[in-house]
Amino acid sequence: MRKALGIRSWEAGQAIVRGWEARQTASVALAEAFTRFLADCSARNLRGETVGKYVLLRREMEARFGNRPVDSISVEDLALYRESWKMAPLSACKKIERMRTFFRFCVERSWTGRNPASLLKPPKAMQSPTLPFPGDDLEKIRKAFDAYTDRPVGRREQLRAFVLLLEHSGLRIRDAVCVSKDKIRDGRLLLYTQKTGQPVWMPLPPVVVEAFEPLAFRPFWSGDCEPKSAVGDWQRTLARFFKIAGIQGGHAHRFRDTFAVRLLSRGVSLENVSVLLGHADIKITQKHYAPWVRSRQDRLDEEVRKIWEG
Repeated sequence: MRKALGIRSWEAGQAIVRGWEARQTASVALAEAFTRFLADCSARNLRGETVGKYVLLRREMEARFGNRPVDSISVEDLALYRESWKMAPLSACKKIERMRTFFRFCVERSWTGRNPASLLKPPKAMQSPTLPFPGDDLEKIRKAFDAYTDRPVGRREQLRAFVLLLEHSGLRIRDAVCVSKDKIRDGRLLLYTQKTGQPVWMPLPPVVVEAFEPLAFRPFWSGDCEPKSAVGDWQRTLARFFKIAGIQGGHAHRFRDTFAVRLLSRGVSLENVSVLLGHADIKITQKHYAPWVRSRQDRLDEEVRKIWEG
Protein backbone atom coordinates (compact mmCIF):
# COMPACT_ATOMS: atom_id res chain seq x y z
CA MET A 1 0.00 0.00 0.00
CA ARG A 2 1.40 3.36 -1.03
CA LYS A 3 -0.41 6.23 0.66
CA ALA A 4 0.56 9.67 1.97
CA LEU A 5 -0.29 9.88 5.66
CA GLY A 6 -0.06 13.64 5.88
CA ILE A 7 2.09 13.57 9.05
CA ARG A 8 5.78 14.14 9.80
CA SER A 9 6.21 11.92 12.86
CA TRP A 10 7.76 8.51 12.11
CA GLU A 11 6.37 7.05 15.33
CA ALA A 12 2.83 8.24 14.54
CA GLY A 13 3.10 6.79 11.03
CA GLN A 14 4.25 3.43 12.41
CA ALA A 15 1.27 3.43 14.80
CA ILE A 16 -1.14 3.96 11.89
CA VAL A 17 0.46 1.13 9.91
CA ARG A 18 0.28 -1.20 12.91
CA GLY A 19 -3.40 -0.36 13.20
CA TRP A 20 -3.93 -1.28 9.55
CA GLU A 21 -2.11 -4.56 10.03
CA ALA A 22 -4.15 -5.36 13.13
CA ARG A 23 -7.40 -4.77 11.25
CA GLN A 24 -6.26 -6.97 8.39
CA THR A 25 -5.60 -9.89 10.72
CA ALA A 26 -8.81 -9.35 12.74
CA SER A 27 -11.07 -8.59 9.79
CA VAL A 28 -13.90 -10.93 8.79
CA ALA A 29 -15.43 -11.24 5.34
CA LEU A 30 -18.99 -9.99 4.88
CA ALA A 31 -20.43 -13.46 4.19
CA GLU A 32 -18.83 -14.96 7.31
CA ALA A 33 -19.95 -11.99 9.42
CA PHE A 34 -23.57 -12.43 8.26
CA THR A 35 -23.40 -16.18 8.91
CA ARG A 36 -22.33 -15.51 12.49
CA PHE A 37 -24.89 -12.72 12.88
CA LEU A 38 -27.80 -14.88 11.68
CA ALA A 39 -26.70 -17.71 13.95
CA ASP A 40 -26.84 -15.24 16.84
CA CYS A 41 -30.34 -14.17 15.78
CA SER A 42 -31.48 -17.79 15.84
CA ALA A 43 -29.86 -18.36 19.24
CA ARG A 44 -31.79 -15.34 20.56
CA ASN A 45 -35.00 -16.93 19.24
CA LEU A 46 -36.01 -13.96 17.10
CA ARG A 47 -39.18 -14.31 15.07
CA GLY A 48 -38.86 -15.93 11.66
CA GLU A 49 -40.12 -12.79 9.94
CA THR A 50 -37.37 -10.72 11.59
CA VAL A 51 -34.65 -13.20 10.62
CA GLY A 52 -36.05 -13.27 7.08
CA LYS A 53 -35.52 -9.52 6.74
CA TYR A 54 -31.88 -9.91 7.81
CA VAL A 55 -31.47 -12.74 5.26
CA LEU A 56 -32.77 -10.39 2.56
CA LEU A 57 -30.33 -7.69 3.72
CA ARG A 58 -27.48 -10.19 3.52
CA ARG A 59 -28.39 -11.18 -0.03
CA GLU A 60 -28.54 -7.56 -1.17
CA MET A 61 -25.33 -6.49 0.56
CA GLU A 62 -23.35 -9.46 -0.76
CA ALA A 63 -24.59 -8.67 -4.27
CA ARG A 64 -23.47 -5.07 -3.77
CA PHE A 65 -20.15 -5.50 -1.93
CA GLY A 66 -19.13 -9.07 -2.74
CA ASN A 67 -17.11 -10.72 0.00
CA ARG A 68 -15.19 -7.66 1.18
CA PRO A 69 -14.01 -7.43 4.79
CA VAL A 70 -16.61 -5.71 6.94
CA ASP A 71 -14.09 -3.07 8.07
CA SER A 72 -13.52 -2.02 4.45
CA ILE A 73 -17.14 -0.89 3.98
CA SER A 74 -17.34 2.86 4.50
CA VAL A 75 -20.14 5.34 5.09
CA GLU A 76 -19.83 6.47 1.49
CA ASP A 77 -20.24 2.86 0.30
CA LEU A 78 -23.47 2.56 2.29
CA ALA A 79 -24.67 5.97 1.11
CA LEU A 80 -24.27 4.92 -2.53
CA TYR A 81 -26.01 1.63 -1.73
CA ARG A 82 -28.94 3.55 -0.19
CA GLU A 83 -29.27 5.70 -3.32
CA SER A 84 -30.17 2.55 -5.27
CA TRP A 85 -33.19 1.78 -3.06
CA LYS A 86 -36.68 2.19 -4.46
CA MET A 87 -38.88 2.12 -1.38
CA ALA A 88 -40.99 4.31 0.87
CA PRO A 89 -39.21 6.48 3.49
CA LEU A 90 -40.53 4.41 6.41
CA SER A 91 -39.23 1.18 4.82
CA ALA A 92 -35.86 2.85 4.23
CA CYS A 93 -35.69 3.88 7.90
CA LYS A 94 -36.28 0.30 9.00
CA LYS A 95 -33.66 -1.02 6.58
CA ILE A 96 -31.06 1.46 7.86
CA GLU A 97 -31.84 0.33 11.41
CA ARG A 98 -31.22 -3.29 10.39
CA MET A 99 -27.85 -2.31 8.89
CA ARG A 100 -26.95 -0.50 12.11
CA THR A 101 -27.82 -3.61 14.10
CA PHE A 102 -25.60 -5.79 11.87
CA PHE A 103 -22.59 -3.46 12.03
CA ARG A 104 -23.05 -2.98 15.78
CA PHE A 105 -22.74 -6.76 16.07
CA CYS A 106 -19.50 -6.58 14.05
CA VAL A 107 -18.12 -3.81 16.32
CA GLU A 108 -18.93 -5.87 19.41
CA ARG A 109 -17.01 -8.80 17.89
CA SER A 110 -14.02 -6.49 17.16
CA TRP A 111 -14.26 -7.15 13.42
CA THR A 112 -14.40 -3.44 12.69
CA GLY A 113 -13.66 -0.31 14.65
CA ARG A 114 -16.75 1.67 13.74
CA ASN A 115 -20.36 1.36 12.71
CA PRO A 116 -20.63 3.10 9.31
CA ALA A 117 -24.42 2.72 9.21
CA SER A 118 -24.75 4.84 12.36
CA LEU A 119 -23.66 7.89 10.35
CA LEU A 120 -26.38 7.45 7.73
CA LYS A 121 -29.20 9.91 8.33
CA PRO A 122 -32.58 8.24 7.83
CA PRO A 123 -35.09 9.90 5.49
CA LYS A 124 -37.96 11.88 6.93
CA ALA A 125 -40.89 9.50 7.21
CA MET A 126 -44.44 10.61 7.91
CA GLN A 127 -46.27 8.26 10.26
CA SER A 128 -49.77 7.29 9.20
CA PRO A 129 -52.29 8.89 11.58
CA THR A 130 -54.27 6.76 13.97
CA LEU A 131 -57.64 6.14 12.30
CA PRO A 132 -60.16 4.29 14.47
CA PHE A 133 -63.42 3.20 12.88
CA PRO A 134 -66.22 5.68 13.59
CA GLY A 135 -69.46 4.33 15.00
CA ASP A 136 -71.34 4.34 11.69
CA ASP A 137 -68.57 2.30 10.02
CA LEU A 138 -68.74 -0.28 12.81
CA GLU A 139 -72.48 -0.50 12.23
CA LYS A 140 -71.89 -1.10 8.50
CA ILE A 141 -69.39 -3.84 9.38
CA ARG A 142 -71.88 -5.64 11.62
CA LYS A 143 -74.56 -5.53 8.94
CA ALA A 144 -72.21 -6.81 6.22
CA PHE A 145 -71.70 -10.28 7.74
CA ASP A 146 -74.96 -11.59 6.24
CA ALA A 147 -74.00 -10.25 2.79
CA TYR A 148 -70.66 -12.11 2.74
CA THR A 149 -70.75 -15.30 0.66
CA ASP A 150 -70.62 -18.37 2.90
CA ARG A 151 -68.15 -20.29 0.75
CA PRO A 152 -66.75 -22.65 1.80
CA VAL A 153 -69.52 -23.43 4.25
CA GLY A 154 -68.73 -21.90 7.64
CA ARG A 155 -66.54 -19.11 6.27
CA ARG A 156 -69.07 -16.43 7.20
CA GLU A 157 -69.20 -17.67 10.79
CA GLN A 158 -65.40 -17.81 10.88
CA LEU A 159 -65.14 -14.26 9.51
CA ARG A 160 -67.58 -12.92 12.09
CA ALA A 161 -65.54 -14.41 14.96
CA PHE A 162 -62.31 -13.05 13.46
CA VAL A 163 -63.63 -9.49 13.09
CA LEU A 164 -65.16 -9.48 16.58
CA LEU A 165 -61.87 -10.71 18.04
CA LEU A 166 -59.93 -7.92 16.31
CA GLU A 167 -62.40 -5.29 17.47
CA HIS A 168 -62.57 -6.31 21.11
CA SER A 169 -59.01 -7.51 21.78
CA GLY A 170 -56.74 -5.06 19.94
CA LEU A 171 -54.61 -7.95 18.65
CA ARG A 172 -52.34 -7.55 15.66
CA ILE A 173 -53.61 -9.53 12.70
CA ARG A 174 -50.87 -12.17 12.95
CA ASP A 175 -51.58 -12.78 16.64
CA ALA A 176 -55.31 -13.02 15.90
CA VAL A 177 -54.71 -15.53 13.09
CA CYS A 178 -52.65 -17.75 15.44
CA VAL A 179 -55.16 -17.67 18.33
CA SER A 180 -56.36 -21.05 19.60
CA LYS A 181 -59.46 -21.70 21.71
CA ASP A 182 -57.43 -22.72 24.76
CA LYS A 183 -56.33 -19.07 25.04
CA ILE A 184 -59.93 -18.17 25.95
CA ARG A 185 -60.93 -19.26 29.45
CA ASP A 186 -63.85 -18.10 31.57
CA GLY A 187 -64.60 -15.32 29.13
CA ARG A 188 -61.04 -13.94 29.16
CA LEU A 189 -58.31 -13.94 26.53
CA LEU A 190 -54.66 -14.68 27.31
CA LEU A 191 -52.88 -11.91 25.46
CA TYR A 192 -49.22 -12.64 26.16
CA THR A 193 -46.77 -13.44 28.91
CA GLN A 194 -44.74 -10.57 30.33
CA LYS A 195 -40.99 -10.80 31.01
CA THR A 196 -41.83 -11.51 34.66
CA GLY A 197 -43.68 -14.65 33.60
CA GLN A 198 -47.07 -13.30 34.67
CA PRO A 199 -49.87 -13.89 32.13
CA VAL A 200 -52.05 -10.97 31.10
CA TRP A 201 -55.73 -11.80 30.73
CA MET A 202 -58.37 -9.52 29.24
CA PRO A 203 -62.14 -9.94 29.55
CA LEU A 204 -64.01 -10.49 26.28
CA PRO A 205 -67.66 -9.59 25.74
CA PRO A 206 -70.04 -12.60 25.56
CA VAL A 207 -70.66 -12.00 21.84
CA VAL A 208 -67.00 -12.83 21.09
CA VAL A 209 -66.93 -15.93 23.30
CA GLU A 210 -70.14 -17.22 21.72
CA ALA A 211 -68.77 -16.66 18.22
CA PHE A 212 -65.85 -18.99 19.01
CA GLU A 213 -67.94 -21.89 20.35
CA PRO A 214 -68.80 -23.59 17.01
CA LEU A 215 -65.32 -23.14 15.55
CA ALA A 216 -62.34 -25.50 15.43
CA PHE A 217 -59.60 -25.52 18.08
CA ARG A 218 -57.42 -23.34 15.85
CA PRO A 219 -60.16 -21.43 14.02
CA PHE A 220 -58.21 -19.12 11.68
CA TRP A 221 -55.08 -21.09 10.76
CA SER A 222 -54.87 -24.77 9.89
CA GLY A 223 -51.16 -25.03 10.69
CA ASP A 224 -50.44 -26.50 7.23
CA CYS A 225 -48.68 -23.33 6.07
CA GLU A 226 -46.55 -20.57 7.51
CA PRO A 227 -48.42 -17.98 9.60
CA LYS A 228 -47.37 -15.33 7.08
CA SER A 229 -49.32 -17.10 4.33
CA ALA A 230 -52.39 -17.38 6.55
CA VAL A 231 -52.14 -13.65 7.36
CA GLY A 232 -52.08 -12.90 3.62
CA ASP A 233 -55.23 -14.99 3.11
CA TRP A 234 -57.04 -13.12 5.87
CA GLN A 235 -55.92 -9.74 4.57
CA ARG A 236 -57.48 -10.58 1.21
CA THR A 237 -60.65 -11.81 2.94
CA LEU A 238 -60.93 -8.59 4.94
CA ALA A 239 -60.39 -6.51 1.77
CA ARG A 240 -63.38 -8.26 0.14
CA PHE A 241 -65.41 -7.86 3.31
CA PHE A 242 -64.70 -4.13 3.63
CA LYS A 243 -65.70 -3.66 -0.02
CA ILE A 244 -69.03 -5.36 0.66
CA ALA A 245 -69.50 -3.21 3.78
CA GLY A 246 -68.72 -0.02 1.84
CA ILE A 247 -65.74 0.90 4.07
CA GLN A 248 -63.07 3.07 2.47
CA GLY A 249 -59.48 2.46 3.64
CA GLY A 250 -60.41 -0.46 5.86
CA HIS A 251 -57.68 -2.77 7.18
CA ALA A 252 -57.07 -4.96 10.22
CA HIS A 253 -54.93 -2.47 12.15
CA ARG A 254 -57.81 0.01 12.34
CA PHE A 255 -59.57 -2.42 14.68
CA ARG A 256 -56.50 -2.20 16.95
CA ASP A 257 -56.66 1.60 16.82
CA THR A 258 -60.39 1.48 17.57
CA PHE A 259 -59.77 -0.74 20.60
CA ALA A 260 -57.06 1.57 21.98
CA VAL A 261 -58.97 4.81 21.39
CA ARG A 262 -62.13 3.33 22.93
CA LEU A 263 -60.22 2.58 26.15
CA LEU A 264 -58.40 5.92 26.31
CA SER A 265 -61.55 7.94 25.63
CA ARG A 266 -63.16 6.25 28.63
CA GLY A 267 -60.35 7.25 30.96
CA VAL A 268 -58.24 4.06 30.98
CA SER A 269 -54.63 5.00 31.75
CA LEU A 270 -52.01 5.04 29.01
CA GLU A 271 -49.93 2.55 31.05
CA ASN A 272 -52.75 -0.02 31.11
CA VAL A 273 -53.52 0.45 27.43
CA SER A 274 -49.82 -0.09 26.65
CA VAL A 275 -49.91 -3.42 28.53
CA LEU A 276 -53.05 -4.58 26.72
CA LEU A 277 -51.58 -3.67 23.33
CA GLY A 278 -48.38 -5.57 24.14
CA HIS A 279 -46.08 -2.63 23.50
CA ALA A 280 -42.49 -3.09 24.66
CA ASP A 281 -42.30 0.54 25.80
CA ILE A 282 -44.99 3.02 26.83
CA LYS A 283 -43.31 5.57 24.53
CA ILE A 284 -44.67 3.60 21.57
CA THR A 285 -48.20 3.98 22.95
CA GLN A 286 -47.67 7.68 23.60
CA LYS A 287 -46.38 8.20 20.07
CA HIS A 288 -49.51 6.80 18.44
CA TYR A 289 -52.29 7.49 20.92
CA ALA A 290 -51.36 10.51 23.07
CA PRO A 291 -53.98 12.78 21.38
CA TRP A 292 -56.70 10.38 22.51
CA VAL A 293 -55.84 10.30 26.23
CA ARG A 294 -58.93 11.63 27.98
CA SER A 295 -57.16 12.70 31.20
CA ARG A 296 -54.66 14.69 29.13
CA GLN A 297 -57.44 16.48 27.26
CA ASP A 298 -59.29 17.16 30.51
CA ARG A 299 -56.18 18.85 31.94
CA LEU A 300 -55.80 20.97 28.80
CA ASP A 301 -59.45 22.02 28.98
CA GLU A 302 -59.03 22.98 32.62
CA GLU A 303 -55.96 25.11 31.90
CA VAL A 304 -57.73 26.95 29.07
CA ARG A 305 -60.77 27.64 31.28
CA LYS A 306 -58.48 29.19 33.89
CA ILE A 307 -57.52 31.79 31.29
CA TRP A 308 -61.18 32.66 30.78
CA GLU A 309 -61.56 33.27 34.51
CA GLY A 310 -58.68 35.73 34.46
